[in-house]
Amino acid sequence: MALQRQATGDTVGEKAKVHGGRVSENNPIRLFVTHTFEATADYQRVFEYLESATRFFYVNQSAPDAVPGSGPNALKDALREQMRGAEAVIALPSLGEQAPELLRFQLDCAGAFDLPIIALEPFGGVGTSPPELAGRAVETVPWNDREIVDALRRQARHEDTQRWEVIDFP
Repeated sequence: MALQRQATGDTVGEKAKVHGGRVSENNPIRLFVTHTFEATADYQRVFEYLESATRFFYVNQSAPDAVPGSGPNALKDALREQMRGAEAVIALPSLGEQAPELLRFQLDCAGAFDLPIIALEPFGGVGTSPPELAGRAVETVPWNDREIVDALRRQARHEDTQRWEVIDFP
């Protein structure tokens, strides 16, 4: 099988060797969360959910506080650089209302880097996801730490995440 070249210069096979394997402290998932160069409530909430998950390790590739300099392509270049090396993208539906063009660009970038897009449902179940996001996401999950972590494990590392719910009856 011939290896494809990606925009990062790495080959698909090399990327799999570097990022493959089970998630551990020494091998965290590298993720990018869509943003508008502002740490919004939804953006911060993603990390609150990820931090509450046990035995889950990640590296945040996104940097909303690193506002790029001026220039027509500064924002796009900064977003491309942040996505480089990520294994998965978590897309926030609130971005569709705040900055639809920026969300579209980030989705296009994820597609160019061949990154799986995991969409979160609108927080609190209020509203709907932008149609473009819903159509491009490989998976849409609710705001639940377990669901988000399982989606990241499935999409970034192709791990089997079958878990059993334990229900205690009084």
